[in-house]
Amino acid sequence: MSKKKCIFHIPNHINLQGHSGSNVRPVKMLQAFREIGYDVEYVMGYGQERKECINRIKSNIMHGIQYDFLYSESSTMPTLLTEKNHLPRYPGLDFGFFKFCKKHGIQIGLFYRDIQWKFPMYRESVSWYKRCVSIPLYRYDLCKYGKLLNKFYLTSMAVKKYLEEYPVLLGKADLLPPGCDAVEELEEHDIENEKLRIFYVGGINRIYNLEMFLKVLSKFENLELILCCRKTEWEESKEIYGQYMTPRIKIVHAMGEELEKYYKWADLCCAFAGKGEYMSIAMPIKVFEYLGHLKPMIGTADTEAGRFIEENHIGWSINYTEKDLERVLRKIIDDPSVLEKMSKRLKDVRQENLWTERAKKVAKDLANNI
Repeated sequence: MSKKKCIFHIPNHINLQGHSGSNVRPVKMLQAFREIGYDVEYVMGYGQERKECINRIKSNIMHGIQYDFLYSESSTMPTLLTEKNHLPRYPGLDFGFFKFCKKHGIQIGLFYRDIQWKFPMYRESVSWYKRCVSIPLYRYDLCKYGKLLNKFYLTSMAVKKYLEEYPVLLGKADLLPPGCDAVEELEEHDIENEKLRIFYVGGINRIYNLEMFLKVLSKFENLELILCCRKTEWEESKEIYGQYMTPRIKIVHAMGEELEKYYKWADLCCAFAGKGEYMSIAMPIKVFEYLGHLKPMIGTADTEAGRFIEENHIGWSINYTEKDLERVLRKIIDDPSVLEKMSKRLKDVRQENLWTERAKKVAKDLANNI
């Protein structure tokens, strides 16, 4: 019996060894489809590479090879601007392929990666003349999605309120947040006889703000923090954060396998990194990385990460105030057993949120094969 086949589409080049969310997610989903039994034909790379992949798959389809579905993940850029020089050299390539697949009865689901272009941060970081090109093309993508997709996957259903001008597309919306890996369980240390150890990995500028977190932590003698971020971001932000540095706060720049020793070291992870309109809908992939390592976490209430933590009882979702942060840290320090009591719950929630579970959902939605 031949193996089930599916098509995996990314309209841009990605670094298969990259560690940012935009690189991690597609690689993990690609692996997950393979793990649940699919032979995956992928379309990715710059335009010429994608064209070659598309022509090969089209030929397969014309010769009777069957694919259960096409799963795509959008770029952070408009589809037409994903070349190295951001010129639309292949304007009909990707959506033409979608149309071909649809014509041949292949259902299509797409994960919509980001909606920063709808927020002030985009206007602040992108020049007006570039926005004059990019924003109409973001809208063009959404119009095409409405016509061609069977499923429009979002990291948070809260995103829908920013796309109300696309009712047909929103009728196809469904939830597909990041997933996690089941990382080998790590040995715990005795918090009662040592300091509480906290780990944060991720951005520290623009979207994410660690100032309040560092300010509060600097007041505690009996806890330690390792903050992991890009070196460039630390250089840009150390004037803000430097005033809160103590010997108990360590800054590191690591990625991939290098992070494992810090997860092994940590008792607790931080998702308490600011608030605001964008944060209220964003679901950082690091929350699921923390979950994969079975680490309880502190998040901000009224953010998507905070809601996930609260609904799943895997940490503390608190108001974005110094008082609330101090209170919960004091509670944990005074009674470290609260962390141990979350262990079983973390395992259960992790099992429900593995990358393979995300892949199974897509296969069930689009091919009903799981």
